[in-house]
Amino acid sequence: MTSASSTSPPMTDLERLSVKPEAATSGFVDGAWWPASRDLAAELSAVVAGLADRLGDVERVTYNLDAWEAVPRKIKIGSSVVRMGGFHSQLPATIDVIGERRRLTLLIVPPDTDAQVAHGILAAASRAGSTEGIDTLLSTGVGNLALAGAK
Repeated sequence: MTSASSTSPPMTDLERLSVKPEAATSGFVDGAWWPASRDLAAELSAVVAGLADRLGDVERVTYNLDAWEAVPRKIKIGSSVVRMGGFHSQLPATIDVIGERRRLTLLIVPPDTDAQVAHGILAAASRAGSTEGIDTLLSTGVGNLALAGAK
């Protein structure tokens, strides 16, 4: 991740998570998350809090084993315990967050992504009706950055 200017306010957790409006499921992902690190256990509380209204209590999170640092089988977040499931078969650029009401698949924006690029990806992945694939979404932010530089 590029270092932010000392005059820039720090990023809030909510600025790092964006989900599609509630509607019929469409596309490969339901939104995107830009974690600050590859420490899923440390980063997860922000996602759980940000999705509480949509999912209710988060019961389980699945992730790719190779995409994150080691994760315990269970993580205590607030008064809840979230079961963690790591799989080599899960797409490295996604996590599934499973709550009492539904499941959301989130695109993972790599932590070291430039802020402007990351925000472009977050916006594209959470646009209503978006059906773009993971590779297209991850390249969206780079395209937006190039367009901004051309203006």
